[in-house]
Amino acid sequence: MVSSDLLAIDRPVCVGIIGGGQLGKMLAHEARRMSLKVIVLDPTKGCPASRIADEQIVADFKDENAIMKLAEKCDVLTYEIELANSTALKELETKSYPIRPAPEILRIIQNKYRQKSFLKDRTIAVPEFARVCSEDHLHQLCKKFGFPAMLKACEDSYDGRGNFLITSKSKVHEAFNYFAGRECMLEKFVHFTKEISIMVARNPSGQIESFPAAENIHNGNILDTTIVPARISRKVELRAKRMAERTMEVLHGAGIFGIEMFVTKKGDVLLNEIAPRPHNSGHYTNEACSVSQFEQHLRAVLDLPLSKPELLSPAAMVNILGAENSNGPYAVKGLTKLLGVPGVKLYIYGKKTARPRRKLGHITATGRTVNEALARATEARKAVELVPMSGAE
Repeated sequence: MVSSDLLAIDRPVCVGIIGGGQLGKMLAHEARRMSLKVIVLDPTKGCPASRIADEQIVADFKDENAIMKLAEKCDVLTYEIELANSTALKELETKSYPIRPAPEILRIIQNKYRQKSFLKDRTIAVPEFARVCSEDHLHQLCKKFGFPAMLKACEDSYDGRGNFLITSKSKVHEAFNYFAGRECMLEKFVHFTKEISIMVARNPSGQIESFPAAENIHNGNILDTTIVPARISRKVELRAKRMAERTMEVLHGAGIFGIEMFVTKKGDVLLNEIAPRPHNSGHYTNEACSVSQFEQHLRAVLDLPLSKPELLSPAAMVNILGAENSNGPYAVKGLTKLLGVPGVKLYIYGKKTARPRRKLGHITATGRTVNEALARATEARKAVELVPMSGAE
């Protein structure tokens, strides 16, 4: 690997990113600002990150040959999606190739049951959970956990698409068949008062830095709104920060991680899920913090000193999702009214087609108070209209 301490303009450090969606696009933007070279691997030709990166390798995330080709061209590999081939990355790691976060971390996190077991074994508080062996077993677990209970597909699921909330005994059969043939786990439902997350980074030298706690509001298991600072007590925030940093210590992670947590009525904090990459709930950092989650991730994977994040102003982030009836090319309408709202920044990811509840962009708003930032973000989103367009991708 070329020394990350030396910024050679004619031979820049090259960062390979597995995944070329919006997270890869924003990572590439930060990398290019520092004259780093970026190559992305993504199955969709013309993916959002390809418009910023120096090069795109068009291949599946799990394509071993494509991953090897990416590694040959780059000094360090990272990823913006958990669907990467951890086995192929492990093989690269045996040859002393720098992959950050490490492939073993990816392997642990790719399976939700494995992830929860890892955390529980290291005394990190998580909701009660169990692997489902059969439909009869699911009935037994529901009787033990009570209703509602959350059935989760263990692998290849994100944005809530792998979740099924079982609300009664009559729904057990439907839930079991919903994930037919897939490994599943049941989780005891947490009657939380808040869902929060903390973006936390660690570099290979062991330095750890946390961002402020963010409050998250979901709609249909997909993140809708993030509010910073989270409307929680200082005591709860310190508990959450300790949990996030403890998680990074036991994982020995290198990069930025999104640690999603529940806050209970008693003020306890339970870890829900880990994202070993930049996260939707960390988008506010671009405008509201002294360093963005994307720059912090690059610092971490290149083993450079991490910046201590400072919150510069309250902020709110709202997602722009495809409509339930959307399916094809689209245009964004309402920019004049949207950008007339003070303190607002608009991000359109550049995905060529809209689909129901697909993340197509987001809006960040800053303000003097949380309420002002939230009001601005809400007003700006109301101005957005996604208009279907004729034509093919």
